Amino acid sequence: MIHESIKAGIPDAMRAKDAVRLQTYRSLVTAMTNEVVAKKRMPNEFLTDEEALVVLKRAANQRKDSIQQFDAAGRTELSEPEKLELAIIEEFLPEQMSREQIEEVVKAKMAETGVTSKAEAGKFTGSIMQELKGKADGSLVKEVVDSLLS
Repeated sequence: MIHESIKAGIPDAMRAKDAVRLQTYRSLVTAMTNEVVAKKRMPNEFLTDEEALVVLKRAANQRKDSIQQFDAAGRTELSEPEKLELAIIEEFLPEQMSREQIEEVVKAKMAETGVTSKAEAGKFTGSIMQELKGKADGSLVKEVVDSLLS
């Protein structure tokens, strides 16, 4: 289980004196414990892998947003630690699909459903996201759908 393995990684990171990994693991465990409590369960329980992936994706998106904002402001000294944390978080996330793989799925779904207009893009993107849940970045899927329906 993802939640247990992250929690078990904390002592290893301490022994290795890996400050970035330790900080990242601690913040992830905190976020996961908060999620457990939000689901009205006991704080010492673990999340299922599916629930843990939701927390990990949220954490990864937060890091990506921070990196983007820091880089836009010219504060690379602040974006570097975020990039290191993002790399550690991504170790636990499933491999993301490439743009070409997403295009193949979208084209097949378009042929299957007969969607051709931009008016149907919202519902269509939603159905694609359900199919590719966890395997593809939502903004990339939206980009691909928009480019194919234009």
